[in-house]
Amino acid sequence: MRLILVTPAKPGSKAGNRATAERWKTLLANAGHSVRVVTEYDGEPCDALIALHAWRSADAIRRFRETWPEKPLIVALTGTDIYHHQHEYPERTLYSMNVADSLIGLHSLVVDDIPAGLAEKLVTLCQSAEGPESFPEPKIDSGSERFGVCVIGHLRDEKDSLRAAYAARLLPGDSRIEVVCAGKAHNDEWQRKAEREMAENPRFRWLGELDQADTRQLMANSQVMVISSIMEGGANVVSEACRAGLPLLASDIPGNVGLLGRDYGGYFPVGNEEALAELLNRAETDPGFLASLAQQVGKLAERFLPEKEQASLEQALQLAMQRCSERR
Repeated sequence: MRLILVTPAKPGSKAGNRATAERWKTLLANAGHSVRVVTEYDGEPCDALIALHAWRSADAIRRFRETWPEKPLIVALTGTDIYHHQHEYPERTLYSMNVADSLIGLHSLVVDDIPAGLAEKLVTLCQSAEGPESFPEPKIDSGSERFGVCVIGHLRDEKDSLRAAYAARLLPGDSRIEVVCAGKAHNDEWQRKAEREMAENPRFRWLGELDQADTRQLMANSQVMVISSIMEGGANVVSEACRAGLPLLASDIPGNVGLLGRDYGGYFPVGNEEALAELLNRAETDPGFLASLAQQVGKLAERFLPEKEQASLEQALQLAMQRCSERR
């Protein structure tokens, strides 16, 4: 099929939406499809449209549906679509969700947070990541006894990006924990906050935006990853950590629980640095706890294989074609 994939993230962007679009282009090409990634849709012909982000891509979705009412339309839901935009901007967001022939949700609990009537066209897709063989060996300074904690993602409100840094302030004086944050500041305010935290908190370093190789090196150098988001549609960094065997400490939001499972042992209440500090201290001082988290993420790794993500994309496409045929 000739597919057009719309993402609001421009070429060269390190935003998650762009990475997802490029990965899906590869996976769909592996399945025999021709895929073109665009940031705007002008009505050009194709066999089906896949739109990332119900709210941000609403103009492209409307143009496609009005120009090609008989063709399949797939809409992938982001965290902001589900947990913010469908409530703050319901007309625009719910239009996209309602006119789609199939919806893609990136974690297993999405079905609980969208209108009940849309459940029958929802496909759950777990984003994939490369395995441990793609990660470098750790590079630790000789003589260093640090316990590395990484936080990866753009610095913005939805990510609650400095929560691990705040938690590190509460650790015992003899703790060896160092929190290292990698990601681009969303705005000047976040840049000032990160720079101030780095100046005041000896346990915190902010590296700014890294390329893929340096990000993987940071993960390899870390003993734990923290994902402290207040909303997530299903973060690919969770997939990457599980495939790499890197234990996670995660906020107990649906977007994390829907990927890691309700019985995962590394949750803390969202926004609670005291609880996170307790988990960090336990991870550093209790080898059995850290090993149990590593075992859990190791078991979860097979959820995030590329071939499973490709199969889910094909499922969403087939469902859209089926429902489109039924509409005719």
